Amino acid sequence: MSAEATNPATPGPMPPGAQRRRSRPRIDLRRLGRAALLGPAARGRLPDAIGHVVEAHRAHHPDADLDPLRRAYVLAESSHRGQMRKSGEPYITHPLAVTLILAELGAETTTLTASLLHDTVEDTEVTLDQVREEFGEEVRYLVDGVTKLEKVDYGAAAEPETFRKMLVATGSDVRVMSIKLADRLHNMRTLGVMRPEKQARIAKVTRDVLIPLAERLGVQALKTELEDLVFAILHPEEYAHTRQLIVNNASRDDDPLEEIAEEVRVVLREAGLQAEVLIRPRHFVSVHRVSRKRGEMRGSDFGRLLVLVNEDADCYGVLGELHTCLTPVVSEFKDFIAVPKFNLYQSLHTAVARTDGQVAEVLIRTHQMHKVAEAGVIALGNPYAPPSEEQTDGDGTRAGDAVDGERADPTRPGWLSRLLDWQEAAPDPDTFWSTLREDLAQDREITVYRPDGGTLGLPAGASCVDAAYAQYGEDAHACIGARVNGRLVRLSTVLSDGDTVQLLMGQDAASEPSREWLEHAHTPVARIAITRWLAAHPSPAAPPEAPATTRRPSADAPAARPAAADVVVDQPGATVRLAGCCTPVPPDDITGFAVRGGVVTVHRVACAGVTRMKELGRTEVGVRWGDTSECRVTLFVESFGRPHLLADLTEAIALEGGDIVSATVEPPSQQRVRHTYTLQLPDAAHLPVLMRAMRNVPGVFDVGRAQHQTTTP
Repeated sequence: MSAEATNPATPGPMPPGAQRRRSRPRIDLRRLGRAALLGPAARGRLPDAIGHVVEAHRAHHPDADLDPLRRAYVLAESSHRGQMRKSGEPYITHPLAVTLILAELGAETTTLTASLLHDTVEDTEVTLDQVREEFGEEVRYLVDGVTKLEKVDYGAAAEPETFRKMLVATGSDVRVMSIKLADRLHNMRTLGVMRPEKQARIAKVTRDVLIPLAERLGVQALKTELEDLVFAILHPEEYAHTRQLIVNNASRDDDPLEEIAEEVRVVLREAGLQAEVLIRPRHFVSVHRVSRKRGEMRGSDFGRLLVLVNEDADCYGVLGELHTCLTPVVSEFKDFIAVPKFNLYQSLHTAVARTDGQVAEVLIRTHQMHKVAEAGVIALGNPYAPPSEEQTDGDGTRAGDAVDGERADPTRPGWLSRLLDWQEAAPDPDTFWSTLREDLAQDREITVYRPDGGTLGLPAGASCVDAAYAQYGEDAHACIGARVNGRLVRLSTVLSDGDTVQLLMGQDAASEPSREWLEHAHTPVARIAITRWLAAHPSPAAPPEAPATTRRPSADAPAARPAAADVVVDQPGATVRLAGCCTPVPPDDITGFAVRGGVVTVHRVACAGVTRMKELGRTEVGVRWGDTSECRVTLFVESFGRPHLLADLTEAIALEGGDIVSATVEPPSQQRVRHTYTLQLPDAAHLPVLMRAMRNVPGVFDVGRAQHQTTTP
């Protein structure tokens, strides 16, 4: 955990064990890593190392049984005795350093025990059976998982299959990856003894795969230090420039960030809100990004304010006070408490400005949220152990457990489950590797909502195609469209955070994905599923198209302008004509207008043509329906293209007693097809039933009465 989080700004109720934790100096991993970058320091020196591990572990788990740690240390030290690292240190310093990193992040005893032993099976005579006999099956499993990852040859040819195995191991128990990340961090800290070309190769793999995995596991404390170490190796000039910016800022006489922090403390103290207001210096890569974005750096750009409170509700109380008493930068507000990030992260983000132009970013979270923000899945402890009292909601269930009794397994975050699904579907290691790197390159995830209230986590830039495959897997081949926030959209539509997505699925077994979908698929699960289907069907067909014209009316047919129905007109001898723009049928409210040749055109009262007629000064004539219920009506149908759609529609019309006078089908556009049908019905009262039957045909999303723009008769 970061040392900044141990300096209280205002006193408040402290959780059990807090007094004990604050009674001793804490080892600050971030500060140690920062010191190693900023200047000479005693790297790797771990005096009384096991004592440091025990002390750090007790700070998070005061009641932990330390006997497994002591026994694991004795076994590891005796097994590695005589082995040396390339830096010249005894090899035991490496597993001790890795274990200390995890202990500072709050890892539970089983993880620390496996961490001490993680190299014994690979590099000594110790066997997995011995580990099981001494420490149990769980420790053996973790050691075995890390051992398999230790056999990685980081050459380019070995990477695809190696990291496929890594994901499989991680998916079974995320603690395997936690140990691997801590292992990589210590190795990166001591990478200076290797040749520059090897440093660069390892740094690139760390950048491309391990840092994104650390981000997805939520282990920010490891991720940020790894980023800085990689930055120093791969971009030495930019690193040197950023280092100088940090050094120059540290030598300033004033500290705008501290001044703003004090203002915030006063505001919260006067509001009666108990909170800690801390300054979080930005790490090297973060400073570099800000300097590239803003150009000249301000004093407040070198860090952010962190406000820690006790309860979720207090987070919003703090936010309200800051926005009321200080000048908020509203565009910077984000609520990751209501909608947590995919890596478990929760916090409120905002920013406040001073009159001199200094702007301070503010993070507001509870102490528990902060612990998870720093340590991610490591902070969750052993996911298979019964929950402790502080982890429950007071009724014996773990906080965050699924309400149906099936606990959401934190070792399988949503993104990791998706990766595991598509890695099984990837046809070969190279495809897996390329899609893995593409997926990990997505540094932001959005949440979209299903109509049933469920959610889908997708990378930023995902389309409706991606949403379909995320929800239905390969069954998404039958997707025929989507509604986003209630509006019909194309499957290529890019989704935004918070959208509600309703996926429209066809019922036809012959449904198939379109080759065009590949252009709009951004997630591996979608791209691989579509590619596999296309590979299995080597004669790709274009999106199914209905004939451009099914039956067109002849020149003398009355289809375009329906024949007169039984309409009574208050104008003797007049010829009645039903308007083609609105095709009125009983029992529509109607009105008539006298036009040339003694003809009275009959419109629906709601027709736009009525207004036009009145503007032209046409004489309005009283009309009403007669006794005959037979009628002719024109309907339009909006649908998605699919095989047999036209046959299914005409069958539905026939089953409801409709007679098709004429029908036209426009050429498909973006898999959307528009049909126009003129129908003769024996009973106008049956029209709503007919239209409902047509809407129920799979692939049809809208049926309506024709509203054509016509010239005035």
